[in-house]
Amino acid sequence: MNMKSVVEYFKEMYGFTIQQSHLPCLMVGNQKKANYLPMEACKIVEGQRYTKRLNEKQITSLLKVTCQRPREKEMDILQTVHQNGYDQDPYAKEFGINISEKLTSVEARVLPAPWLKYHDAGKEKECLPQVGQWNMVNKKVINGGKVSHWACINFSRSVQETTARGFCQELAQMCQISGMEFNSEPVLPIYSARPDQVAKALKHVYNVALHKLKGKELELLLAILPDNNGALYGDIKRICETDLGLISQCCLTKHVFKISKQYLANVSLKINVKMGGRNTVLVDALSWRIPLVSDIPTIIFGADVTHPETGEDSSPSIAAVVASQDWPEVTKYAGLVCAQAHRQELIQDLYKTWHDPQRGTVTGGMVRELLISFRKATGQKPQRIIFYRDGVSEGQFYQVLLYELDAIRKACASLEPNYQPPVTFVVVQKRHHTRLFANNHKDRSSMDKSGNILPGTVVDSKICHPTEFDFYLCSHAGIQEQVGQLTTMSSGMRTTSQQTKCRR
Repeated sequence: MNMKSVVEYFKEMYGFTIQQSHLPCLMVGNQKKANYLPMEACKIVEGQRYTKRLNEKQITSLLKVTCQRPREKEMDILQTVHQNGYDQDPYAKEFGINISEKLTSVEARVLPAPWLKYHDAGKEKECLPQVGQWNMVNKKVINGGKVSHWACINFSRSVQETTARGFCQELAQMCQISGMEFNSEPVLPIYSARPDQVAKALKHVYNVALHKLKGKELELLLAILPDNNGALYGDIKRICETDLGLISQCCLTKHVFKISKQYLANVSLKINVKMGGRNTVLVDALSWRIPLVSDIPTIIFGADVTHPETGEDSSPSIAAVVASQDWPEVTKYAGLVCAQAHRQELIQDLYKTWHDPQRGTVTGGMVRELLISFRKATGQKPQRIIFYRDGVSEGQFYQVLLYELDAIRKACASLEPNYQPPVTFVVVQKRHHTRLFANNHKDRSSMDKSGNILPGTVVDSKICHPTEFDFYLCSHAGIQEQVGQLTTMSSGMRTTSQQTKCRR
């Protein structure tokens, strides 16, 4: 068989002379039937939607262009409806449909913010959030975690050891102020490493620390990352959690250079939860006043499936389930993850059975494991299950409900034959196209400083399903830094921003 180069093939077949023969070819088609084309023979067609994951800089640029204040968004919608001239559309007229150019007015109510309980050692023992926000000034976490042995790896070339050490000392001090028992000194000096040697660096620090501690465990690893770190963050989490069994906290270079008390407080809260502490508890939970939660032992689940990005044909989907592990506080959560078939939305491992040569038929699954851990932690089994399910499209509602509710029932029955607690199954949808705007733009008390509706706003009439129980909930303040899309989250009395829609 005569081998022919790409240069020769294109010259003979098309009379096309390749000038840049040193450049790699583009692989088009798919992995089973690959087709290689030289770059200079290709042109990218304009106007195509880019579906792959964007980097941090691209996301920031995109949000600056696309994010609008609620008032601007409302004006855009009204202008689009006017320009489209739906009232003159012949097809609409044929079906007797009239489209108003005004937004629909709907009734809404704002749920009161919950009182939060903090440790009695702080100056402020209780706190009432204002417009969905509060801070840790004069407060201590209700249950502080303990960190006796920790280490730090610096993966950023621009951060000198003295700077990194100063940052770690400030963070340790903030953890102490927040109410944690946090050792001021690391187990070993801060270790500097290159980002391309992440596995080697992590294992080196872990082993040196273990040798120095003589049988005691390294409890926490701080990692300083470059601002543009690519896959470094994911590699650190994967190695720490799956290979080393080590809790980690990553911090970006920009925060190390510009140390903010607010940032340190936020990171300390993350560390406390990771170390088994609890930051705050609802006052109503402590006084047994939460309806359908406080009356009998109740476990709250949250579940979602993350799918590979578009164009990735072989990677598995990842199902994650978390569940509360304390009652009546319902503050502490444990989580489990499982890989499953590519783009499979139904969670396969909520309940499963398999045959073991020694033990025979064995039962397991994520719901069963979390129910068992709840019973171990609280001393009683749940008498009610509330199951929040994210990421289900309208067309899959009943398929997911039937399959996953059946799995929950089977998991319960596998613990005790007649154990069938009532289950409330709630589907949560964030990516819908309903937008809600405040009715009176001059009344500042009906919106936050961005013009969004107030957190806690609920709409459960007029624009909801005619027979099923669904509602819109603005569950927290629309802060752009938190989630880009939420800046367009307005609402209030008129349709319609990025609210959460729930179906039960």
